[in-house]
Amino acid sequence: MATDTPLVEMRDIRVAFGGVHAVAGVSVDLFPGEVVALVGGNGAGKTTLIRTLSGAHKADSGQILINGEPVTISTPRDAKDLGIETIYQTLALADNTNAPANVFLGRELTTRWGNLDTSAMESETRKLMARLNPKFKNFVSPVSNLSGGQRQSIAIARAVHFNARILIMDEPTAALGPAETEQVRDLILQLQSEGIGIFLISHDIHDVFDLADRISVMLQGELVGTVNKKDVTKDEVLGMIIMGKHPGDVTQQDIAELH
Repeated sequence: MATDTPLVEMRDIRVAFGGVHAVAGVSVDLFPGEVVALVGGNGAGKTTLIRTLSGAHKADSGQILINGEPVTISTPRDAKDLGIETIYQTLALADNTNAPANVFLGRELTTRWGNLDTSAMESETRKLMARLNPKFKNFVSPVSNLSGGQRQSIAIARAVHFNARILIMDEPTAALGPAETEQVRDLILQLQSEGIGIFLISHDIHDVFDLADRISVMLQGELVGTVNKKDVTKDEVLGMIIMGKHPGDVTQQDIAELH
């Protein structure tokens, strides 16, 4: 971690739907160049929590700080203006267009005559991919023809090009094969080296242990705890996810019941 000031602090976030407390007083943080995995079973509240950071849903109470400064995030535009980008599992790519068109989707470059500047967009995309994923070479084909790992690269490139410092990644390796998963892991390592912080939402405990520095576990809307990956085993994290137990409280009998 390059600094003592977190990129993001979410303090005592509370979100209720009717009488149901989807998020009940959760606090998490994220530092530059760090990956924090947010894990928990279905209905744990992790998606609702992260939607408050992405601007998709306003918290009922609590505070969000970016670089130590309190901020208000009411819309996705507010989040983007603060350097927060979300890469959803669907990736939200325009399948019938190529990589440069997707990187600049909605923020296209134009010539002084008002025409699309396709050569400038391709040039910028090539520079970006040379930095993020040097193996990426297909700048012409529609993205529908590309592999899952290549498509993930485009979605990440689009976020990073517009100065994202905080990425929310939703199941980034879901449905990818081993080689494509490795490609995404390399991308995440590159983003970390540039000081970008990543909240990783994943159901894959192997992904979590491969990619995360810290792991925040939620259960029934509450934070069970946040642990350093190097200090815990996969079984202990599963105990947190399923039983809501802290690592030191997970017994051998508990572990046997998990398997």
